[in-house]
Amino acid sequence: MTVVEMGHSVAAPFAGQVLADLGAEVIKIEKPEGDDARKWGPPFVDGAAATFQALNRNKKSVVSRLRDDADREQLLRLIDERADVVLQNLRPGQVDALGIGAAAMLARKPSLVYCNMGAFGARGPLAERPGYDPLMQAFGGIMSVVGHEGGASVRVGPSIIDMGTGMWAVIGILSALMRRKESGEGSVVDVSLFETATSWMTMHAAQYLASDELPRKVGSGQVGIVPYRAYQTADGELVVAAGNDKLFKAFCDAMGRADLAEDARFTSNPERVRNATALYAQIEAEMLRRTNADWQALLDARGVPCAPVQNARQMLEHEQTRALGIVQQVPGSSIPLIGLPVSFNGRRPQARSAAPSLGEHTDTITAQEEARQA
Repeated sequence: MTVVEMGHSVAAPFAGQVLADLGAEVIKIEKPEGDDARKWGPPFVDGAAATFQALNRNKKSVVSRLRDDADREQLLRLIDERADVVLQNLRPGQVDALGIGAAAMLARKPSLVYCNMGAFGARGPLAERPGYDPLMQAFGGIMSVVGHEGGASVRVGPSIIDMGTGMWAVIGILSALMRRKESGEGSVVDVSLFETATSWMTMHAAQYLASDELPRKVGSGQVGIVPYRAYQTADGELVVAAGNDKLFKAFCDAMGRADLAEDARFTSNPERVRNATALYAQIEAEMLRRTNADWQALLDARGVPCAPVQNARQMLEHEQTRALGIVQQVPGSSIPLIGLPVSFNGRRPQARSAAPSLGEHTDTITAQEEARQA
């Protein structure tokens, strides 16, 4: 499969990289100054920002001036001759104005799968507005439930909206390709940052619709489940997920506080949710008495799920991360990168090449298309 990616920043490049990791030839179309993400640093590595390197491996880079008639005609020939998929997240309306939008391209090539990655969605009063991950975490309601009650709204650190939209794009594209295999017909796939944000609010939205009460900020906790959050210990933070009555009793046993499990305020999850403040005060005092390692040993012995709050270095160096081999050496890259989080028959797809330099493959791809025309 050949994918033409007219993408920038995070969402479309992440989708393109997933498809490339799965084996597709991905041709990244860039403006003369390159994808904006090339400059999103420091830190920089191998001539571009580390963020860009993390989102664009296994691709070919072609520079094209989309407003230039000759360049645009070359792009159209490339899509006509080679593309199975076009993936784009340019500003709303831009591809249609240039004659390379979904309707125009499927009219030229009915077997094409064309994926639009928008901000607010394909229709509605905000359809023409641009958007970015933090805007959608705000507009989609996510920031209203992240952080601590009474504190400022907090954005989730990883670009979950951009990367989530990339995942939905891949799911839609693969589904459209399967449909094409049966019917021979292409499809228009539409995904957006706002729709992804609303999907991450699935449980919070259901809780509001069922109770008419707005979900609150609960720090590291979870609305509707208690105890289910992080605690300060003698030397760090530990998340304990005692998500049912049996686990709660085991947690109390590990703390030496069987009385908490017998307290009428805490005997069932609904009661614990109603009396969370009182229960958490008791647990917090106990957790400060031991280290993370001590608590992990006690909780593991009783089958209570727990995990330390790790930083990036600790996560990357942990023996479990190493055992999975998800941090991969990439040919041509000075740093290893996180690989695809899926394996096939026990094998994870391996990176074939580092992110391309700007326009690295322009001459090669152009020569190939000229040869085809000849």
